[in-house]
Amino acid sequence: MTASGRIAAENRRLLVRLAVAAVVMFGFGFLLVPFYEKICEVTGINNLLKPDTAVNTQIDLTRTVTIQFDGNIHDLPWQFRPLQTQISVHPGELATVAYEVSNTRSEPVTGQAVPSYGPQLAGQYFRKLECFCFARQTLAAGEKRTMPVAFVVDPGLPEDVKVITLSYTFFEIAGRRLAGDGAGGRS
Repeated sequence: MTASGRIAAENRRLLVRLAVAAVVMFGFGFLLVPFYEKICEVTGINNLLKPDTAVNTQIDLTRTVTIQFDGNIHDLPWQFRPLQTQISVHPGELATVAYEVSNTRSEPVTGQAVPSYGPQLAGQYFRKLECFCFARQTLAAGEKRTMPVAFVVDPGLPEDVKVITLSYTFFEIAGRRLAGDGAGGRS
């Protein structure tokens, strides 16, 4: 074999070796993703395979609790009421209800709701996940709004508590106006 033939054969072998190496590297990279997902699934680290919806396995289906809802205002020109007066839930079950509020004044008003519970010990077992009481509410003149309350009653609630009353009282926050109103004084 001539020198140029020998060089050509070595180049072909090198090309085949490089092609095999490229295919092996591509295969390794391709298989790395499921391998990584399996390791994360087993160890629980950065698990991207879990669904977005949470499944609550701690719902106590053996009992129900009646939740009653009440809405009050204190020196506030609003109308405020629950859209449902009561519901029944299992402890540990996620529930959502809504309240309706409307401003009867001809100017913006800011208020804040304060919750109370009956019996008082129920407050320790009532977990609000979403509530209009977490922030001040500013309603424009004549504005009407529906506001949700999402909650869970802790399964640790004593068995003798069969009814919980959730009552909100809205108080006016003095001196609050909508941004850009420009007027001073009490709102």
